[in-house]
Amino acid sequence: MACPEYHDIEINEVILLVKSVLVTGGAGFIGSHLGCALLDAGHRVTVMDNLDDYYDITLKRRNLDTIGKHGDFDFVCGDIRDLALLKGSMDRNSVDAVFHEAARPGVLASVTDPLTTISINIKGTLNVLTAAVEMGAERVINASSSSVYGKVSYLPFDEDHPCEPVSPYGVSKLAGEHYCRIFGEIHGLSVTSLRYFTVYGPRMRPDLAISIFVRKALTGESIEIFGNGSKTRDFTFIDDIVKANLLFLDSDTSGIYNVGYGSSIDVKTLARKIIDITGSDSEIIRKGDRKGDAEHTLASVEHLASGFGWRPETGIDEGLERYIESVRRVMG
Repeated sequence: MACPEYHDIEINEVILLVKSVLVTGGAGFIGSHLGCALLDAGHRVTVMDNLDDYYDITLKRRNLDTIGKHGDFDFVCGDIRDLALLKGSMDRNSVDAVFHEAARPGVLASVTDPLTTISINIKGTLNVLTAAVEMGAERVINASSSSVYGKVSYLPFDEDHPCEPVSPYGVSKLAGEHYCRIFGEIHGLSVTSLRYFTVYGPRMRPDLAISIFVRKALTGESIEIFGNGSKTRDFTFIDDIVKANLLFLDSDTSGIYNVGYGSSIDVKTLARKIIDITGSDSEIIRKGDRKGDAEHTLASVEHLASGFGWRPETGIDEGLERYIESVRRVMG
């Protein structure tokens, strides 16, 4: 899809920042938060995003506007499957590091359209790695997912847990990790893959459970949950995800790290918490189960904690309250 025009970002070609950083998928939820944090830290930021219509482009435009409030940055409208464009984007600002957040998200979307998921998440990741090597970038921080684990052998998941994904999305993310490892071994590229556990917070995607539940609760609509609501998730607040990413900007450490909160909650309890916090009279309605959904996720974060001293700071109650307040502000 051709990129819509976007003219609202001023580009300053003069300021020299500590690092020149490319954020792929930078108009999305996690990428836009990273962009803001990197600008706040004084780095030079290039955002690449194809502004596709997987969800409302207006939200992505707002994310770009939000990044622009934190400083001048360079915006490249394009697809990571375009290797020449990726290389040109890295060359233009002599990129030192890449935060690779671009992907086709969504377990359900990968079940209904696996070819698009594989094309973007695998070919796109290969392009990012190839461009990084050829353009002399120092390192790549790759966004992976807890979906690589899939079937549960034991909990919590540590990084040595067997990986048996139960969706094409999980397979695509696992393949991306392997390509990252291979590029590190063959080309000496410093690559870290961070396995995110269900990220939420302000500006999150509208198709995610917390986002759907909160908007339904605030409008008094029924909240639909799939199955009996017993599936559990380890929800991780966006601020903790960003802090984990920034640890690796100045590090040459390669490998795989879980990034989660380290506790889980079942979907039915999550819905009830949201109803309680919002003071809603919404009812909870059960729907049929969804194919491709993992039964449980729960992160062990000891690897990241022992190596970098990182610990998550925002629990589910505080995180939900902060997210709900952000939605209330947007809804008026």
